[in-house]
Amino acid sequence: MVKQNNMKKTLLIFGILFVLTSQAQKIAFVNTDKILEKIPEYNSAQEKIDALAVKYQKEIEEKQSFINELNASFQADKILLSKSMRIKRSEEISKAGIELSELRKKYFGPKGNLFKERQKMVKPIQDKIYKAIQEMADSGRFAFVLDSSSEIAVLYYSDKYDKTDAVLKNLGYL
Repeated sequence: MVKQNNMKKTLLIFGILFVLTSQAQKIAFVNTDKILEKIPEYNSAQEKIDALAVKYQKEIEEKQSFINELNASFQADKILLSKSMRIKRSEEISKAGIELSELRKKYFGPKGNLFKERQKMVKPIQDKIYKAIQEMADSGRFAFVLDSSSEIAVLYYSDKYDKTDAVLKNLGYL
């Protein structure tokens, strides 16, 4: 399945390149990873996001340890407890597990705090890069600008079409 998906991606890339070269359109490449690592605001934002993730993870681990202690205590006392006390303690453990799950979702979920912070800090930087790429593409009359650091593999490109430095210069980081 994975090989088939990679094969489809490769064929798609070759198809796009074939169509583009047959119509004599210009293609450029940029390496967004290289661009991002040269921008101090991005590195600072990434450090803040990483620190926040560590803080959230620590809180979740503490909650998990608390649940583990509750469960161990319950297992040790289970024989000595009445049926109503077993039910009550079991419900307490379940409730704590649900709270932990909600906390994980709140911090790390698709619309969680970490995602929101990343959007708030990183999106303006990405928008600035996109604008610089767009300006470079318009001035150089490039039909397509591909990202050589993206997941869709770029199998080969000539450095002559690598416009990463042009984007960095436009952004004022080179």
